[in-house]
Amino acid sequence: MSQNRRKRSRNRNRATTADVKGQTPQKPHQQKRNEPKVDAVEFWGDPAALPDPMRAIAEAVDPKAVVRSLGRVPLSGHETAAEHWFSLVYERAAVLAGALAAAGGLLGEPDEE
Repeated sequence: MSQNRRKRSRNRNRATTADVKGQTPQKPHQQKRNEPKVDAVEFWGDPAALPDPMRAIAEAVDPKAVVRSLGRVPLSGHETAAEHWFSLVYERAAVLAGALAAAGGLLGEPDEE
């Protein structure tokens, strides 16, 4: 019982400006940290050294080829089901990537220019 009294009296003495005025509590001022300024060109590098952008994107013939080259899924007892569902996800991602490329006007053969 004495603990409950102490707890109540401790909370009662913590009146803030928000309690008195009926406003939201104010946060204490946070000190700004002196962060060093970073030069964007120095950080990202020279933009002139970048390769020319690709003009056309070709859809992948087999979107699961890279993942399949890693071997079977390490889920003992569930390899077949996992491969099935992962295949669906890979194919869906390839379809969405193709749709985005088509929407951006980038879909085509790489030889076209």
